[in-house]
Amino acid sequence: MTNLKIISWNVNGIRAVLKKGFEKFVQTHDPDILCIQETKAHPHQVDEILDNYEHHYWNSAEKKGYSGTAVFSKIKPLKVQYGLGIEELDKEGRVISLEFENYFLVNVYTPNSQRGLTRLEYRHKTWDVEFLKFVKNLEKDKPVIFCGDLNVAHKEIDLKNFKTNKTTKTRPGNAGFTDQERESFDKIIKAGFIDTFRYLYPEKIQYTWWSYMFNARKKDVGWRIDYFCISKSLKNNLKDALILNEVMGSDHCPVGIEVEK
Repeated sequence: MTNLKIISWNVNGIRAVLKKGFEKFVQTHDPDILCIQETKAHPHQVDEILDNYEHHYWNSAEKKGYSGTAVFSKIKPLKVQYGLGIEELDKEGRVISLEFENYFLVNVYTPNSQRGLTRLEYRHKTWDVEFLKFVKNLEKDKPVIFCGDLNVAHKEIDLKNFKTNKTTKTRPGNAGFTDQERESFDKIIKAGFIDTFRYLYPEKIQYTWWSYMFNARKKDVGWRIDYFCISKSLKNNLKDALILNEVMGSDHCPVGIEVEK
């Protein structure tokens, strides 16, 4: 039996990455389902792409050129939902949920806490709480796989320069590695979800995002902030977790999982 392959990628602008080999990447890796974040576009702004993926779903932000998610699937879902079902949280196009026969797949682009941590309180007290509530509610019906840019490095192993980014008594920490954001990820794990890459590769150092500044990618000064998390009941179906850090075209690289069908 062949495995189901799902890939997730924050493309940092679908129109930009289309000029950098995006379709060739998809053809080479040939996922059954592709989830992308930070599309920065509405579907009418993008020429027809990925013809061999019959099912295309877009959730674009109200604000032009900002945020947004999309899913391209070879498998027809039973049902599709856009957003969390909370109007004030759903204006930025950050969530698409697909229901399949044996599981839900949720594509998410978690808000960045921003420089100066201007969105940290919103992120920690509102978004993270409601998103976890949302996926746990789905899990009442069937197992959940959720993937995307979660904008947090969970542990010190998940970023190169953890000492200069962490929260201390004298500084609040930097976006993506504050105590509050890491606590939210702790709650995901405590709620029963598995960080697939860290589960399979507990000691492996590999990153998924690099700043465009200071030759960070060339020096591999990165962060692991893109994830696949699964319900515990899917643990025995998990065959591999992938970080495709050789793939260029964005400041993020694609990540993926292979699960038994």
